[in-house]
Amino acid sequence: MTSRANNSDALKDEVYRHMFRLEARRPGAEMDLAIALVRTCVALYSARVSGKERQWLERIGPICISMFEAARPKTK
Repeated sequence: MTSRANNSDALKDEVYRHMFRLEARRPGAEMDLAIALVRTCVALYSARVSGKERQWLERIGPICISMFEAARPKTK
């Protein structure tokens, strides 16, 4: 496995870890997930990654957005 693949896997793991934290309603999880997602996007796109990683981002991005929206306080 190459170092780029290791870095890609580590970034994905970070995103998943923060998704679980957000699902568990941990304080600060929204911001941590947002930062991890942006860090992953920047790293993967700047490295001109393969289609496999881009497909992962295209699948996980909308899921994260849904999680952010669900975590927002409901306004009356």
